[in-house]
Amino acid sequence: MKLDYLQALKRVDEARGAWVLHGQEPLLEQNLIDAFRAHWQAKDIERQRYDVSSVSEWKNVFNALNSLSLFSTQLAVEVHGNIKPDASSLKLLKSYLQQDSDNLLLVVMPKQDASSLKSSFFQTVEANGVCVALTANYPRDRQQILAVEAEKLGIKLAHDAWQWLEQHHEHNLLAAKNSLMRVSDTFAEVDVIQIDHLYACLQDQSRYSTYDLSDALLQGNLSQSIKIFQYLVASGEPMSLILWSLSKEMRLLMQLFEQPQNALQIGIWKTKVGLYQQALRRLSPQRFLSWPQLLIRIDAAIKGMSKENPEHLILQAIAEMCGQRLFLAPSA
Repeated sequence: MKLDYLQALKRVDEARGAWVLHGQEPLLEQNLIDAFRAHWQAKDIERQRYDVSSVSEWKNVFNALNSLSLFSTQLAVEVHGNIKPDASSLKLLKSYLQQDSDNLLLVVMPKQDASSLKSSFFQTVEANGVCVALTANYPRDRQQILAVEAEKLGIKLAHDAWQWLEQHHEHNLLAAKNSLMRVSDTFAEVDVIQIDHLYACLQDQSRYSTYDLSDALLQGNLSQSIKIFQYLVASGEPMSLILWSLSKEMRLLMQLFEQPQNALQIGIWKTKVGLYQQALRRLSPQRFLSWPQLLIRIDAAIKGMSKENPEHLILQAIAEMCGQRLFLAPSA
């Protein structure tokens, strides 16, 4: 079964078997995972998390699903990563799905290409469980999602204010939600938020934005990138939003390296194609090999799943994108 984000939110309480969330919208991923965790906590459902970085680790996941602790009647296993099960683990998945268990396997993955979505793993889950695409490709979808966020905050926006908000944030849902939070705090007594309210609240919210950081990174300007990053941190910009920007630019650069003729198709704005091409000429492809793992480490640090400092890791990622390293490798 395939569900969109809003449909999935309504079915969290009844989730069983296997669910796969995949996409590149951090707000949608964050909200769904938070909804699942709140439900598990309310129902005293045991939760285990696994970060899968190799195929062999899938066996640990299925071993966990088949072994409840003495104090649990239901188990939710939350898996993060971009490694799909191999043939032997796929058999374990099919066996698990045939058990009609009350347990839940929740797999959280980044955006998948068309060939990946046709793989045996996704076909198996789609036939016997639930696949949720964390996407919002159309203005109507984005407005519906943000309307839910506005309702949570107790505010209403005029129709043209919605259009202004989306254009201001260039379809970035997480940034738009943060702006809704700011305007809610600033104009708590206003019945319907107008463009003037948004503009007054947001025009001076930061001397720099994550878009300025992206441009500096693509230009390879390390000192400016660090300056913007430090300003964003000092002004209270969420680490998750900064990570989203880094992850987006790294992903686009890696995709453009593999598909140099498909810049527009992979989501690069026409006016910025040259900037990405210049960045590729400056960067060594060998650097790309370490980027996915670095992003995983940053995500874990932000969520408190590791003892590493997220600011230090983000600085490493900034240096990487600028073609430099903050730390020299130890000499032999």
